[in-house]
Amino acid sequence: MRDPENPLLVSWTGPYGLPPFSRIEPAHYPPAFDITLAEARAEIEAIANDTAEPTFDNTIAALERSGERLTRVASTFFNLTGAHTSPDLQAIERDLAPKLARHSSETLLNQALFSRIERLWQTREALGLDPEQARVLDRYYTMFQRAGAGLTEVDRTRMSEITQELAVLGTQFSQNVLADEAAYHLVLDGEEDLAGLPPFLRAAASEAADERGLAGKHVITLSRSLIEPFLQFSTRRDLREAAFTAWSGRGEGGGDTDNREIISRTLTLRRERAQLLGFDDFAAYKLDDSMAKTPHAVRNLLESVWQPAVAKARNEAKTLQDLAAQDGDNIEIAPWDWHHYCERVRQRDHAIDEAELKPYLQLDSIVTAAFETANRLFGLTFQEEKDLDLYHPDVRAFSVRDRDGTEIGLFLGDYFARASKRSGAWMSAFRKQQKLGGDITPIIVNVMNFAKAPKGQKTLLTFDDAHTLFHEFGHALHGLLSNVTYPMVSGTSVSRDFVELPSQLYEHWLDQPEILQRHAIHVDTGAPMPQDLIERVLAAQTFNSGFETVEYLASALFDLDAHTAPPENTDASALETSTLARLEMPKQIAMRHRPTHFAHVFSGEGYASGYYSYMWSEVMDADAFTAFQETGDIFDPTLAEKLHRHIYSAGGRQDPKDAYTAFRGSLPDADALLKKRGFA
Repeated sequence: MRDPENPLLVSWTGPYGLPPFSRIEPAHYPPAFDITLAEARAEIEAIANDTAEPTFDNTIAALERSGERLTRVASTFFNLTGAHTSPDLQAIERDLAPKLARHSSETLLNQALFSRIERLWQTREALGLDPEQARVLDRYYTMFQRAGAGLTEVDRTRMSEITQELAVLGTQFSQNVLADEAAYHLVLDGEEDLAGLPPFLRAAASEAADERGLAGKHVITLSRSLIEPFLQFSTRRDLREAAFTAWSGRGEGGGDTDNREIISRTLTLRRERAQLLGFDDFAAYKLDDSMAKTPHAVRNLLESVWQPAVAKARNEAKTLQDLAAQDGDNIEIAPWDWHHYCERVRQRDHAIDEAELKPYLQLDSIVTAAFETANRLFGLTFQEEKDLDLYHPDVRAFSVRDRDGTEIGLFLGDYFARASKRSGAWMSAFRKQQKLGGDITPIIVNVMNFAKAPKGQKTLLTFDDAHTLFHEFGHALHGLLSNVTYPMVSGTSVSRDFVELPSQLYEHWLDQPEILQRHAIHVDTGAPMPQDLIERVLAAQTFNSGFETVEYLASALFDLDAHTAPPENTDASALETSTLARLEMPKQIAMRHRPTHFAHVFSGEGYASGYYSYMWSEVMDADAFTAFQETGDIFDPTLAEKLHRHIYSAGGRQDPKDAYTAFRGSLPDADALLKKRGFA
């Protein structure tokens, strides 16, 4: 079954075990998937049909060892379809989605295999398992149960059909959003169109134009790192409205890339699957295997924050409206106006100008700040590796070593926006850490969409961009520091409402004066950020927090509403309208993610009925950083060691509530979150 000509199927002997990217062509993927899927299927059948009594090793550990080459091929392929795709890869992805879903269903609904797992689970107390093994067995049993392994044959067949159709729908949803993003650009032709734009934004827009063959012009794309500063600084209200309308309307423009029918069908299938498993709706099913446990618990948290947030947002809106009136602007503040007037209020009330701040936030310096923070907390060192075979020239690679010099993994940073990359920012793995059959070190990637500076200039970030970098690097550390035996619980393989804790917690260190003083260095003069500017930035941390919380909560509550709605209510527009009306959403604010481009929820199931998890984790991250502040040392070595042991290196080897309690001593309430956001 081995094709020596296919680089996906031979041993990867290059540095760090990286995929041989330069040798891989799109045509290599279909045969590689065919071969490795057949291999994995044969391995699964051998485990299921083993005549020996089931043991942890011949069943659970065997499952963990199976499909190694399929995992390797799939990890390479799906990282590229997110970060550097092409029409060829997208066509393969559409064809592949039902095949992989069918393989998953055939595994999870295999009765002989489930019987072996169930027998182990029923006798688990007598098996002499260590805590990690016990957790892995429990996760396997739960995973098979939730996939429908305990259903009748008729219902299992239907579950398989649903799984395959959902995979196709999710793939098409994400490709539609990417197509809309890639197709749009707002051309700024002449000084009148550039009115109000500071030099850094003009330079980035010029670079975006050059990349699209429009030399001499300026272009605003739907990359957040371009569109948000454009909305902040442009004095052309008509152009702000055009850009914002395109941004908010992704996936609902009619034609082949319209996602509304996909959403309707997705909601119907998710409800049907949940009800086959005995749950009232999809949200109840999804949350049953989370820290929150129930939709009621999630709604209680979100709505407890909504009232103080919306009250603050309405006050913020009044301030913006008053400023517009003072300027003689005869307008009513609309969503495309908020960033513009908000920036002016921030300059007026907090003496912070994004154009003043941004020269101190060089991309390279913020990367170094993230690395130094990891060194001071966990003893890690990062060495840039040149001349590696990577998937795009912009990608950078860093070997990562522990405090004793042991190599623990490879970190890739892919920071710049491009048409072949989906929007947003994320962490992923080309290879996960494990110790089963050898000490396997991880290859972790952070993918961003920062606006690239023209050649020869330094890329500058907004403060929000810098927070995004620290956030995703917190996820990266969760993968790099993982120290478990079994892939099932490696790295970020934890419950969805716990996975944001390591990332959101890490953001806190960026806001500390000792980090800013060392790494916020002016791009031209090399001078550190002045102390008074640092103080102004930190004093304004809760500025605009009403808006930021409301736009997030509206999306989170829509997600919950959509997955608890009656079966006849699957129309995306009607659901959105209903949620916003019930909340009495301020008309000046739009949802952070409108339904038709809400990839977190509809391009897969990772955050479906789970977008609340950012706030659930924020309750913990606010409390966790308070623990460091209480010691008087934000790098307190004793506390950092506990954080490393119980959170960053532990993966999913224990229940998340137990993991957090082991670190902090008890679970937190929402008080720290409300204080952090300026609501208490």
